[in-house]
Amino acid sequence: MNKIKQDLLINEQIRFKEVQVIDNEGNKLEKMSIHDAMNLAMDKNLDLVLVSSNPTNPVCKLMDYGKYKFEQAKREKESKKKQKTFELKEIRVTPNIEEHDFNFKVKNAKKFLDDGNKVKITVRFRGRELNYVKLGEQVLNKFSEELSEVATLEKKPILEGKNLFIILAPNK
Repeated sequence: MNKIKQDLLINEQIRFKEVQVIDNEGNKLEKMSIHDAMNLAMDKNLDLVLVSSNPTNPVCKLMDYGKYKFEQAKREKESKKKQKTFELKEIRVTPNIEEHDFNFKVKNAKKFLDDGNKVKITVRFRGRELNYVKLGEQVLNKFSEELSEVATLEKKPILEGKNLFIILAPNK
């Protein structure tokens, strides 16, 4: 038998002397001792679940706790399905990239964008190449022009250390 992860106090875990009880249809019953409430729950073959731990007026509800947790897990799983997740794919190039390599990288970027991922295109400068940042900006602008029909520029060229990059997001 697998254990249910609990976030509410149930049955014998409740330590109040008197509790306000709500039955499984949602009708408010009178305030009763914890023992009477436990007996009522056992008679109906349900669990006594503490829903409000207010010290002056604790409230318990009669419910099938296993079924409640199952439905809650089902709702969480359903909401996770509807969430759209995306990855940030990175493509690295040098400022003096050849035409064939450039076309190959554009093709890969287009494939990533079609899959719904964002693409970060990074120009790496090595050694004295850092003196030619304009060359890197031209390469990035050429990338954004080539991919303009499938992507929008999310971040303009930013220089961080020896890297210059842009981020492209897929069109809706």
